[in-house]
Order: sequence, then C-alpha cells, then structure tokens
Amino acid sequence: MYAEMRECAGCALSKTRTNVVCGVGNEKSDIVFVGEAPGHYEDKQGEPFVGAAGKLLTELLSGIGMKREDVYIANVLKCRPPGNRSPMPEEIESCRPYLERQLELIKPRVICTLGNFALQAITGKKMYITKARGTVIEAGGYSIFPLYHPAAALHRGDMRKPLEEDFVKLKEFLERAPMPEAGIAPGIKTSPEQLSFW
Repeated sequence: MYAEMRECAGCALSKTRTNVVCGVGNEKSDIVFVGEAPGHYEDKQGEPFVGAAGKLLTELLSGIGMKREDVYIANVLKCRPPGNRSPMPEEIESCRPYLERQLELIKPRVICTLGNFALQAITGKKMYITKARGTVIEAGGYSIFPLYHPAAALHRGDMRKPLEEDFVKLKEFLERAPMPEAGIAPGIKTSPEQLSFW
C-alpha cells in the first residue's frame, strides 16, 4: 500500500508535492491520530507532524505517559496542498481509500481527530471541534476522540491549556475503557452509516 501511495497521481497534488506523507508509528497501536494534511516540513521529510505542531504533539503524548512510537500518526491527505490551503473535495476523495486501508490494517480502537477538518472528514458530519473536543463519539466499531489541532494551540495560546486537559481526558478514557464497545463510553452516539469512511 505504501509503495502505491508514493506512486499515486490521483489528483493535482502529485505535481506539486516533494514527498508523499504516508504515516508513521506503531502499526499495531490501538490509537491513531489523524490530522488534516502535510505542511512544509512534512512535505520535505515525508513524515507527518515533524514541525512545531509535531513537537507539541510529542510533548502532549509525553504528558500522559506515551511516546510517538506508541501510536500511529497519519493525515487525511497524503500530499501537501500548495501554501497549506484547505484540501479540495477531489483531493479528499483521491486520498480517502488510503486512509480507509490504513485504518483497516491497523484496526485501532481509538481515532483521535486533530482539528475541525479531520473531525468532519472522519465523521462525515458538520461537527465543530469547539463543541466536540474532549468527548467520545462511538461509531463503526471505533471510539473517535476529537482534539484541537496542535498547530491551533501554537497560534492561539489560550488553546494550549484546553488541549492539555483533553489529553488528560484521553488518558482517563483509555484507562477506564480498555476494550470499549459502541455506545458504552459517554459522548455522542453516531451510526456507522453516518461516517464517511465506513
């Protein structure tokens, strides 16, 4: 699959990228973090979350006793949109099968969406991170845990504390629900057909 990603020419981003950013981390992890798209440093290095936002993500994981190597990190898009603009619908559709297959192979029990875009792409619903953050959405056999994007916390200092608090909530959720089933955890209940990926 990763070789196929690296050769992908399914949309116009294939002409402007430096590297395809597939994903990184523990492919047997119970937790997958999903961001929006690669940025400048990710495009250069071919790895997600290696810039300032990635450094903060590493710190947040460390704060709850985890390492990057403990989780898997990916993005909805595998190529950087020029100028870090928002992804286009055709780009999302082109990349959708790759993220679907990553999730099918890894089989995480928790998907942590980072920011509005990843939340809406994963759930297929017009949900907003300011209301959904720190809750649990049970759907399609997954527990979806929305979080602010680390980049947002870097741009707005007032988001740093809520983001840290939500990582503590994530730790507490993992500790009290080691093998969650749909509908057990508190939060928003969503049926599988409402999700864009399932």
